[in-house]
Amino acid sequence: MFGEDGKPIGYYVKDGERGHELNRNDGPGNFHMKPNGVFFGSGGQWRVMTADDFYAKVSDRPEFGTQSGPMLLIGGKLHPEITEDGPSRTIRNGVGVDASGRAHFVISEGPVSFGKLARYFRDIPKTSDALYLDGGVSAVWVPAMGRMDARAPIGPMIVVEEKPE
Repeated sequence: MFGEDGKPIGYYVKDGERGHELNRNDGPGNFHMKPNGVFFGSGGQWRVMTADDFYAKVSDRPEFGTQSGPMLLIGGKLHPEITEDGPSRTIRNGVGVDASGRAHFVISEGPVSFGKLARYFRDIPKTSDALYLDGGVSAVWVPAMGRMDARAPIGPMIVVEEKPE
């Protein structure tokens, strides 16, 4: 999650170098809908956990990490402030990690609620923890699928360079 100036507002690590510390502050917007969380990993091993759990349990700096919010799923249950199918709908994306440690990035094709996205992560890739990454400005480029969204000027991105075997 990044601010208007293009700088991270929460935890951010790239290539093992920390660009911003974990943000446990209260505030407005989706990022601060607690619990928020961190997607992180090293050597192709990925995890999603709440920011508070990350703060308490992770002592080694990962190769990559990004903080966002809110968590969609925590231990297989919907975030306590997310309803099954609330009124807020927009194109949304997020990331969840399955029991094998595989990261699943999901973006909706049309407007969806937080609850619908959370249930998708729980029911389809069967992730127990999932993190909301972004909303209305979300886009994806997947050449193999012939998909190249053009919604807003480019901003923060996650690039998958190699598909694991």
